[in-house]
Amino acid sequence: MLTAEQNERVTRTGPETPTGSLLRRYWQPAALVDELAGERPAVAVRLLGEDLVLYRDEGGGYALVGRRCPHRGADLAYGRLEDGGLRCPFHGWLFDGKGACLEQPAEPADSDFHTTIRHTAYPCVERNGIVFAYLGPGAPPPLPGMDCFVAPDSHSFAFKGLMEANWLQALEVGIDPAHASFLHRFFEDGDPAATYGRQFRDRTDGAEIPVTRLLREHTRPDIGVDPADHGFRITSRRDLGNQGTHVRITNLVFPNAICIPLSTDMVLTQWHVPIDDVTCYWYGLFTAFEQAVDKETMRAARLELYDLPDYRPKRGKHNNYGYDPAEQKTQTFTGMGMDINVHDNWAVESPGPIHDRTTETLGTTDKAIIANRRLLMQAIDAVAAGKAPAVTLDDVSGPVAVDTIATAGDWQAHWKQTDRARRDRSPWAKSEANK
Repeated sequence: MLTAEQNERVTRTGPETPTGSLLRRYWQPAALVDELAGERPAVAVRLLGEDLVLYRDEGGGYALVGRRCPHRGADLAYGRLEDGGLRCPFHGWLFDGKGACLEQPAEPADSDFHTTIRHTAYPCVERNGIVFAYLGPGAPPPLPGMDCFVAPDSHSFAFKGLMEANWLQALEVGIDPAHASFLHRFFEDGDPAATYGRQFRDRTDGAEIPVTRLLREHTRPDIGVDPADHGFRITSRRDLGNQGTHVRITNLVFPNAICIPLSTDMVLTQWHVPIDDVTCYWYGLFTAFEQAVDKETMRAARLELYDLPDYRPKRGKHNNYGYDPAEQKTQTFTGMGMDINVHDNWAVESPGPIHDRTTETLGTTDKAIIANRRLLMQAIDAVAAGKAPAVTLDDVSGPVAVDTIATAGDWQAHWKQTDRARRDRSPWAKSEANK
């Protein structure tokens, strides 16, 4: 449980807020490359409470600038992409991707007034279908050497989805291993071949046991939370008796991402990015180790669930998440369909736009949530004092995310061996390890 003051501190992310200042010191997803695929490669973006415009320039690079022209506030989302930048249609002021005003064609020919103008602009970089932006002070840090960033495009797929709630609610669902036995419980085990790229619909590594059955039949995981360079490694173990130990390794990638196993070959790195204090996007990079990703199948499955251009869920609070009492009796624990994104959206949104954490009662399964809140508040305080947060991601690789069964011996050694074997079979991870 947090105090009202603490809850306010960790949920507000606009400019000059304590948590906003922290999040701005890390690369944040700003948009999918797919959103710039039209005739005019520009899109309005609201990120961490700021209204911005992301565009691709004539050289193929990306720029993120303030949405309001500093002249008289016209909307640059309608700007002209020309002459190396974005030109305001109101009076023709031209801005480059670094915020410099290059031209003011209505001013006197000998005027140097344009040199005094500095527009809001943030550095951008694209990785595997997502454009990331750095909104913090000083030079941006390098992107970490995480699997989702070093994997080739052929082995990656990017998507996103809207959540109508505060960013921390989304993150705290992601770092809660216990909820999967209930929120994502299916009463029948599906065919993994028919549910490609969907979490909890595969068989666990090293066995023919469906993950859905493991979660359904073993509801009391032994949860461990261990500090790591990227934040936390979260281990959930389920004792299967003579069948061994089910070991699931997930991760908090501080400050607002998770890295989790999606299947035996695929992991998902997912950021929970504030649009403002009461809405956020999840951005996902799906990364496969061995087989190239079937992007069309992945995209088609997700477009069944989301409406573009806002990536708004087709099942949401506007239609009660598709809740069906008959289904809840016989097919799923929630009665909200077969896709876990719908379940997660309900869990994130149902406490309200900003959850009042003064009223909650945490249990032993909330270890990772408690640990993250402590780390988050420590990092907020460090930044407020002019110091660097303890977790910087500068030298992070991996992290390991596996779902496996240890049948004998040391379970900790087993999950590490599982990860090594997968990397040895991977055409790209093996080459990265040998660099």
